Amino acid sequence: MLNRNRRLRKEYLYRKSVEANERAHDEKKRKIREALQEGKPIPTELRNEEAKLRQEIDLEDQVTAVPRSSIDDEYANAAEKDPKILLTTSRDPSHPLKQFVKELKFVFPNATQMNRGNQVIPEIMEMCSSHDFSDVIILHEHRGVPDGLTICHLPFGPTAYFHLLNVVTRHDIKDKSIGTMPGAYPHLILDNFKSKLGERTATILKHLFPVPKPDTKHIITFANRSDYISFRNHVCEKKGPKLVDLKEIGPRFEMQLYLIKLGTMDQKEAPTEWVLRPYKNTTKKHNFLAD
Repeated sequence: MLNRNRRLRKEYLYRKSVEANERAHDEKKRKIREALQEGKPIPTELRNEEAKLRQEIDLEDQVTAVPRSSIDDEYANAAEKDPKILLTTSRDPSHPLKQFVKELKFVFPNATQMNRGNQVIPEIMEMCSSHDFSDVIILHEHRGVPDGLTICHLPFGPTAYFHLLNVVTRHDIKDKSIGTMPGAYPHLILDNFKSKLGERTATILKHLFPVPKPDTKHIITFANRSDYISFRNHVCEKKGPKLVDLKEIGPRFEMQLYLIKLGTMDQKEAPTEWVLRPYKNTTKKHNFLAD
C-alpha cells in the first residue's frame, strides 16, 4: 500500500509539473476556436501553428475540449467508496476539546477518533495512507477553546485550514429534549458557495460525507454568510402533509477559511492555492466565497 501511494504521488506531481505547458497549449486552442466562431482573423502569433491546432480542435469532443488540471484528479475516485476519516487533536488536548472531537465523531459518518499522543504529522499521514483513510481532520485549541480545524484529503491533498468561532457543543445546549445523535447518513445543504473559491470549499466539505438514503431525516447545513460558514446539525420531523419541524441536535459552530494548500499536511513545499491576507480583511464589500 505504501509503495502504491508513493507511486501515485509521483505520478500526480509529474502531472502537475507539465500543467503549465498544457495550459498554454489550451489557451492557444481557445483563441483559435474563438476566432473561428466569431469570424475574426487568426491572431498573428498563432498563424504558424494554425493548421496543427485546427486539426486537434477537429478531433475534440465535449469531454476532451474541457481542460483538466491536477485539481480535478484529487476527488476523481471519491464516488467509488465512502469516505473514511481520521479525527484527532493537537497534542495534550483539554477536556473541552476532547468533548468536541467526540461529538464530531458522530457528525462525520465512518469517522475514527485517535488520541494524538506524541505522534508528529508525517507519522499520522503515513499511518492514514497505509490504512486507506480518505481524509484527516485535526482540531486545535487556544486556552481550552476550540479555534482551528484542518481538513486534509488523501493521498494528494488539498489541505484546507479553518478558524473556528462560537463553538457550542451538545453538552452546552441546555435543551433536555435534544435526543441522541442519529446514525443515518445526513443530507447536505451547502448554501451560498457561488464563487470559484466557494465551489472549491464546498467540494472539500461535501466529500467528507457519504451519499445518504433519500428518506433520511438527518440534515447538516453549511451556510456561508460574509465568508463565515455556519455549521448546523438538525433532524426533521414531519408534523403534517405540508409541515416539517426542524430540531437542532448540535454541535454548532462558525468556520472561516484562511488557507488552502495543494498537497497534504506533511508536505512543507506544497504550493498555496489561496490564502487570506491581512489586507483582505478590510474589503468588507467583497465576499470571497460568494462573489
